[in-house]
Amino acid sequence: MKITDIASLPVGDNPHHVDARLAYDTEHASVVVLTFKPGEELKKHITPVDVFFYVLEGTGVVEIGDEEAVVKKDQLVESPLGIPHRWFNRSDALLRVLVVKVPKPTKGTRIL
Repeated sequence: MKITDIASLPVGDNPHHVDARLAYDTEHASVVVLTFKPGEELKKHITPVDVFFYVLEGTGVVEIGDEEAVVKKDQLVESPLGIPHRWFNRSDALLRVLVVKVPKPTKGTRIL
């Protein structure tokens, strides 16, 4: 059994300049935990694979394509490959989101 302490993982370098920690990485899938401080956001981008987001803590705003929604703790959002998306933390508290990419991307994310 392998147990990972997410808080002890290094913050990965990313073009969004948010706290992103690679929690799981195999040939089949990639999982990242994002932590947004109040006012932080992701740049609009496109991933080459399907992604789903699970809100671990807080309330955020997710934009996928032309749709925008407020999402809170214990809600899951699906984002199909090739559709522009981004996240915003417009609250005054932390927002933590589990990001799962399936299958593991072989190409990078494209920032718009």
